[in-house]
Parts: sequence; C-alpha cells; structure tokens
Amino acid sequence: MLPVIVALAATPSPVVTPDDSIVTPGPLGFAAIAFIGVAVFFLVWDMLRRIRRGRYREEVNAELDAEEQARAARTAAVPDDDDTDPAAPRR
Repeated sequence: MLPVIVALAATPSPVVTPDDSIVTPGPLGFAAIAFIGVAVFFLVWDMLRRIRRGRYREEVNAELDAEEQARAARTAAVPDDDDTDPAAPRR
C-alpha cells in the first residue's frame, strides 16, 4: 500500500487553467459595479447635503436664541414705569 501512495504522490497533477470567459465579469458585471458606484455616489451626496442642512439649522437656531436672550435682557434692564404707583414716594 505504501508504494501506491508514494507513486500517486510523486506524479504531478495536471495544471488546469480556467477559461477567460469564466473568470472575467464581462459586460454584465461591469454594469453591476458601475451601478453600485453611481448609487454610492448619490447616497454620499445626499447624506452630505442633509448634514449640511442640519448644521445650518443649528446655526440659525443658535442665532435666534441669542437674539431672544438679548431682547429679554434689554427688557429686563429697562424699568417699566407704567406698573409703578403714582402715589408712591420716589427714591
């Protein structure tokens, strides 16, 4: 049995080269990869647009909040003379 195993191991196996039409993706594979590339491009473009829009909204909301706080601070600093009692003595 050992001589048979040695004989089988010593004989080289034939080298099989695959057919090029089986290995290459062909026009259908190129179209599929091109479609995926275009889809990824548009998805990234849309994502960046949405992120940019969110940043602009945050900036505008921060500016509006700052203006509202400044307006509230101005109205709090100015005394309202209409609420005072005219009969009350002045300081």
